[in-house]
Amino acid sequence: MRVGRGDGQNIAAGGPARHLPVLRDEVLVALDPHAGGIYLDATFGAGGYTRAILSIPGTRVLAVDRDPTAIEAGQALVAEAEGRLTLSEGCFSALETIAQAQGIPSFDGIVFDIGVSSMQLDDAVRGFSFRQDGPLDMRMGCEGPTAADLVNEANESRLADIFYYFGEERASRRIAKAIVAERAHAPFTTTLRLAETIARAAPAKPGTIHPATRSFQALRIAVNDELGELVKALVAAERMLDEGGRLAVVTFHSLEDRIVKQFFADRSGRGEARSRILPGEPERKAPTFSVAGKQPVLPTEAEIARNPRARSAKLRFATRTKAAARAAEPALVLLAELPPVKAKPSKRAVSRHRGG
Repeated sequence: MRVGRGDGQNIAAGGPARHLPVLRDEVLVALDPHAGGIYLDATFGAGGYTRAILSIPGTRVLAVDRDPTAIEAGQALVAEAEGRLTLSEGCFSALETIAQAQGIPSFDGIVFDIGVSSMQLDDAVRGFSFRQDGPLDMRMGCEGPTAADLVNEANESRLADIFYYFGEERASRRIAKAIVAERAHAPFTTTLRLAETIARAAPAKPGTIHPATRSFQALRIAVNDELGELVKALVAAERMLDEGGRLAVVTFHSLEDRIVKQFFADRSGRGEARSRILPGEPERKAPTFSVAGKQPVLPTEAEIARNPRARSAKLRFATRTKAAARAAEPALVLLAELPPVKAKPSKRAVSRHRGG
């Protein structure tokens, strides 16, 4: 999960904000913003990365967030930025459409901070966390099915798959079975009741995380189609970056990082064998990105001490080449989806997907 993208310093327009953006300085180096450049903060949150970009004189930023509360809270920053910042509500997968509606044909840099923000986690009404009781919602926007809808309507196998693949929860089957049994008495409507049901089904060992942590994460990813949104957004960013433009992505989850890593490997040619092309083989596609340096970039111990939520953050970045943009590769799309249900799963799949 990610921290809120606020900033504790008055870097440019706007006063102190609520939260610290993870890897802020490293992201700024990766983007290398310059005067006259146009940049996209595709996950605005509390505006930490936007403030950092605006600290470079002469830059302009289009910032996007699917959460209307983030857009509302950012209006003071818009006013103080004196025409250099535009905020737009929407999913980052639609960044191309959003930019074109603002008359922006391309960008010099794009930054993503993937996951849920601290502001959302800390607001019990949003239903992302079980630290406080609240409605079982988990929507980053205000439309579509909630986590309660998913928990109460999905069948046991579907729930188990969500917990296992999106939450990497080993007790997925046991948890799904307990949820289905419990909802037969009354539907789930609150976060604490669901967390308590999960804890009874798969008690935590001393010194480990709360037993509901991975399942809540998985539900959030499923409710918001976070992995599918990420794949679409990466492909859209490729189309919208000028030659020499920078793409920086901060992730907080192994599934997210896997998608970003594979995208950059495929687009840069790092994922291809370096041997000569044999007769009859298709010609390799020209790289659309170049990836430099040792990656991923990780937070320092000092940053983790200041902000424990930064501990799982990873930054990957690349520079756009002049090669034509491509469609999403099938292998990349598959990483964002639940595996198809098999009538008779293999023994290996069964052994990996055990949980009671």
